[in-house]
Amino acid sequence: MSGDLPAVLAIDGGNSKTDLALVAGDGELLAAVRGPGVRSADDLGAWLEAMGKLIARAQHDAGRMGQMAARHIAACVANADLPEEEERLAAALLALGWSETVTVANDTFAVLRAGLGPAAHAGPVHWGAAVTCGAGINCVAVDPSGRTTGYLALGGISGDWGGGLGLGQQALWWAVRAEDGRGPQTGLREAVAAHFGMPCVLDVTIAIHLGKISEESLLELAPVLLAVARTGDKVAQDIVRRLAEEISVMALTAMRRLGLTDRPTPVVLGGGLLTARDPLLISETTDRITAGAPQATVIIVDVPPVAGAALLGLDHVGAGPDAERRLRAAYDGRAGS
Repeated sequence: MSGDLPAVLAIDGGNSKTDLALVAGDGELLAAVRGPGVRSADDLGAWLEAMGKLIARAQHDAGRMGQMAARHIAACVANADLPEEEERLAAALLALGWSETVTVANDTFAVLRAGLGPAAHAGPVHWGAAVTCGAGINCVAVDPSGRTTGYLALGGISGDWGGGLGLGQQALWWAVRAEDGRGPQTGLREAVAAHFGMPCVLDVTIAIHLGKISEESLLELAPVLLAVARTGDKVAQDIVRRLAEEISVMALTAMRRLGLTDRPTPVVLGGGLLTARDPLLISETTDRITAGAPQATVIIVDVPPVAGAALLGLDHVGAGPDAERRLRAAYDGRAGS
């Protein structure tokens, strides 16, 4: 029976969305669907229920119905930051009978694998460093022997700053201070108010306080801030540079732990803020990384993280480089995936 199944059910569970792909052993992309994100480990039951519906959709699209969806599930999930969280999710997925085997990792490992092509390394381990910067920020690194390192990535309580929410909070903070006189004038003042369709920043702040605007909506200010920075606004540009410094510090620190800063090492950048390829953010980040690791090659991922999860799954089942090329080609043809 397993020989007739798709090889991999790949899951990329982010904070805002979950992407799922069914992939054959030769790399053919059989189906790709999208559903809700993973907010926290407490959402596991609801998320698994949503996964069941997504899997049914993917199976329908692939014309392959049945309880077992694939030989192997490769799940790369945000908020799977601790070994016990990975084990809990793996056990829950396996118990549902959707596959014969399951591996679970943080979603930043999917970004790393997505950025490393079939010719990236001569050995069996796909290694390097990766930083994902979307709603939040995280970083992992893998050395040629397979050793890994990373961060707790639990937000401010674990020393993290950055991502779209961090930029949005900073945009509002500086806009408020520009309006009330505590800080320098900045184009963020007008841009933040205009984004929310309000006369002034004070109205935005009050609306957040009263629950009329959710704090999560501050994520929407990240592209607004980047746009203001491109006009030459010093306050906005300083925030972008701060983010570039945070990205590079995470990458270089992880690389130093594994002795990767003095050897040719790919550093993969992923997540919406980085794949948007903002010129200032990318140039500042690249300059800082290569200053600390002169032989590093900075790569902006060009396929979605779910493709990285699928590639990890294909690695697990022993598929070769031809399968990887076929899968990558399928995503190359899916603009906006």
